[in-house]
Amino acid sequence: MLKIAVPNKGSLSEAAIAMLKECGYRVRREPKELVITDADNEIEFFYLRPRDIAVYVGSGTLQAGITGRDLLLDSEANAVEIMNLGFAGSTFRFAARPGTASGVEELHGKRIATSYPGLVRAHLARHDVQATVVRLDGAVETSITLGVADVIADVVETGTTLRNQGLEPFGAPIMHSEAVLISRHDDADLPGLRVLARRLEGVVTARTYVMVDYDVRAELVEQACAITPGLESPTVSPLHDKNSVAVRAMVKRQGVNRVMDSLYALGARGILVTDIRACRL
Repeated sequence: MLKIAVPNKGSLSEAAIAMLKECGYRVRREPKELVITDADNEIEFFYLRPRDIAVYVGSGTLQAGITGRDLLLDSEANAVEIMNLGFAGSTFRFAARPGTASGVEELHGKRIATSYPGLVRAHLARHDVQATVVRLDGAVETSITLGVADVIADVVETGTTLRNQGLEPFGAPIMHSEAVLISRHDDADLPGLRVLARRLEGVVTARTYVMVDYDVRAELVEQACAITPGLESPTVSPLHDKNSVAVRAMVKRQGVNRVMDSLYALGARGILVTDIRACRL
């Protein structure tokens, strides 16, 4: 039976559980449930701290898990990213008081507070920068005020928390993170894991695309298909009116209204947009 780690709390947890439910798996209904067995799909879900998931997967105790890319890289575990899941996006950056530094090259000799010491040390090493990394479990924004550090490295979303401490991000982002499915190198081809990855990919695709249907004059079909090329090729079907055809294609959800405007301007009519619940590509 396949053993999969799922975040037990935080922003990763609710979204991961919702995605697994959309994939047709049995998920927990109460936060106190730590292990869920889905006998029909021959899979067990273990609800663990997000920071620990890469360690369990890397050790081979569990075959795969859902965690953040930043947590995977920080763990330095023997695990790899299989696919991104399209949620929990964040940016990891340096921040300090204005005038402290403008880039990573200016951090020689500085004290850098972070909850991700492995990730930060690796980034500094890539840029050949010698600095002291101070590990904190959270609330790193106050470390400069309290005199523990000169610079922090942390997840930045709106930047409000930084501004409240008189800090500002500087330099290029250290990395962009999001939720990812991970496994060990030697487990990536397990049949059950391939099924899980296909199901997750189907949900990601269904959330990214919508189905667009419309009627258009036959002489305009090539121009219409250029607007809606689909993933591979649109479906074009004849209508009772020999001079028109029906077209169906998958279109990215973001920007679909502009696509509809372009189709209408071309002369297409009966333009319908429907959600995709699930798919396999």
